[in-house]
Order: sequence, then structure tokens, then C-alpha cells
Amino acid sequence: MSSDQCVDCSLFGGAISSTFPLRFQDVSNIREVPDHQEVYVDPSRDENLIVELLELKHEVQDSASAAWFFQDLASEQDAEESIVLEQSGIFEADGLRFRNMPAIMTTAVGQMVILISFKTLFS
Repeated sequence: MSSDQCVDCSLFGGAISSTFPLRFQDVSNIREVPDHQEVYVDPSRDENLIVELLELKHEVQDSASAAWFFQDLASEQDAEESIVLEQSGIFEADGLRFRNMPAIMTTAVGQMVILISFKTLFS
């Protein structure tokens, strides 16, 4: 069990809340973050937490959606390599509903390698 001290975080202007370890810093205090994302970082551990609102893809089964969106992100970022390390089953989020229907969730954990050119960063 982690000994990290946690804090409640309000996301998307208070529409959603979550609890994160206090060591994570809100990236929007440093740089602009798109409206559909909330990004937190722990620079001492090179770890990120990214919460992103995504569009429903009717052609993707619920059970495969987290891995599909991860691979889509890797493709959009021109990742040299990407792999899904683990994927959860489908579960309902207690207390989260849409039009009186329970929200269905799934998660994926993955890694990707993205090469960044300094020329691109500073031009």
C-alpha cells in the first residue's frame, strides 16, 4: 500500500473530482492544456496522470475501448513503439450516470515511445 498523502482534485471546472497523490502537480499551472484534458505530473518520478474526455466510438466494443483509445493516441503522436500492458474489464462507476443509465468504464495501462526533436520544440 502506498504511503503517499492524497488530495481531492476538482477536474473540468468541478464537473468531476478525483483523489491524487499530493506529489502530482497540475500542468495547467505551467503550460496550456486542451479543454478536454486534465494533466498532472510528478517530475521527480517521470509519472503523469492524464484524464481525457473522449468521443463515443460506436464501432468499438466497450471492453476494447481503453486499449483502442491508447493505440489511437500513440498513432496520433507518431509513437515509435506502443504497447498495452494491462486492460481492465468493464465496470460501472458508482454514482456516475448519464441520462439515468450507469456509466460504463474500462482502463488500460500502456507505454509508448515518442521521439521529440529539439528543432521542433524551439522553432
